[in-house]
Amino acid sequence: MKQKRLWAAVLLLAALLAACAQVPTVSLPVEEDGTEPAEGGEGLSILFLDVGQADSMLLRCGDDAMLVDGGNVGDSNTVAAVLGKQEGLDRLEYVVCTHAHEDHGGGIPGALHTLPADHLLAPVDTCDSRYFQNLLKAAAEQDLAIEIPAPGDTFSLGTATVEVLGPLEDYSETNNTSLVLMVTYGDTRILLTGDMEADAEKDLVESGCDLDADLLKVGHHGSGGSSSYVFLWAVTPEYAVIQCGADNDYGHPHEEAMSRLRDVGAKVYRNDLQGDILAYSDGKSITFTTARNQDVETNPAAGGVPAYYIGNTNSKKFHRPDCSGLPNTENRVRFDTRTEAVASGYDPCGICKP
Repeated sequence: MKQKRLWAAVLLLAALLAACAQVPTVSLPVEEDGTEPAEGGEGLSILFLDVGQADSMLLRCGDDAMLVDGGNVGDSNTVAAVLGKQEGLDRLEYVVCTHAHEDHGGGIPGALHTLPADHLLAPVDTCDSRYFQNLLKAAAEQDLAIEIPAPGDTFSLGTATVEVLGPLEDYSETNNTSLVLMVTYGDTRILLTGDMEADAEKDLVESGCDLDADLLKVGHHGSGGSSSYVFLWAVTPEYAVIQCGADNDYGHPHEEAMSRLRDVGAKVYRNDLQGDILAYSDGKSITFTTARNQDVETNPAAGGVPAYYIGNTNSKKFHRPDCSGLPNTENRVRFDTRTEAVASGYDPCGICKP
């Protein structure tokens, strides 16, 4: 009997070691030409954790680290394990709960039980949900109080700068209360939007703030109610990351959002297809490493891409050339690409969405 228990213990230990070996870590690559990255040779890394239908990101620059969201309550151990495996990481300068929904703040206690933190940011400091009470309890154990930042506030993360852009209003919809952060490192800019939806996006655009970014963390897991045209054209991201779970109950990402991302020319990375995603900036450009499917096409055009599109000068809608709703010949204008049509002020017709 003792021998069986010994073998069981050995097998359990082996399983635990194997699981730990699979925990992703942030690894900053060396420049191919042998030069150091910009901004003092530190580099900025953003690890988009695969926490299913939820958000969680770890940003590191120099000796500083910031956790933005922590997934659901069930992701608490995953977040803790990832943090515990990061080389040289012994504290978090900032922990951010973008808004009061469990799929963003539920796993944060796991982070606070793993590492000490200097600041805890959120758009609210009270919420009746049990997960939020657990978050407050974990924060109290470190004598941390929630800080509610205001638009225009800035702080440093290593040699990167983080600016709070939103929320701009006291929204009734919790998703729109998301803290919106612009992270600038050298010549590169990363925009983190929580679950912000179209109303808050519109307010940001109309405020006149500079939204131009190289990398966009897509709002609300790729929901069709986020990533509006007016917002995406203000951001014009080269890259976009969508944090969503495989075969999730919400159908995220929605094709409406994916279509609009195609129109602005963003290359899309997705946790549901590629697992953990590591973005790295050397201050000049951003490169990506994924846990799997590095080169997979994550945002293919539905039905293929036609050779051209036809716009209706009256309705300001554009159509595929085989659409049953084509306008009369005298009202037609030709566009070579969807991007050209959208940039000219045209929207896809109902039949031609996406």
